[in-house]
Amino acid sequence: MFVWTKTLLTIFLFFMTVIISSADVTMNDGLWEISSKMEVPGMPMEMPPVKFKQCLTSKDSIPQNKNDLHNCKIKSSDINGSTVTWEMHCMNDGQTMISKGKTTYSNDTFKGEVKTAMNGMNMTQHMSGRRLGNCK
Repeated sequence: MFVWTKTLLTIFLFFMTVIISSADVTMNDGLWEISSKMEVPGMPMEMPPVKFKQCLTSKDSIPQNKNDLHNCKIKSSDINGSTVTWEMHCMNDGQTMISKGKTTYSNDTFKGEVKTAMNGMNMTQHMSGRRLGNCK
């Protein structure tokens, strides 16, 4: 159980550290409250949602937690109007995790999803965010 929890936590934190530098996305810059929940089919226990705050801008529009994970590379990213998509590959204990994410902004809110595959295990992280105001 500890190994599963550690692996899932590592994957979850990884998703929260993604930064993409690319064209502007349609959104309002500012301080955002972000909620994230990991879904793993067949997992006997449900992981609790996580909330955090972050300043997001049109140039830095992917939600990230302050935890830092390494060995991840964005293979591709795209911005189409208010939607940011990306594919990322990470090395974790000698295994490659492939993640495909999509976040769609609507001025002061967003919805997003990241799908990850590793060793035949598929996971989905659901995200939502709302703008609280200006960054401090």
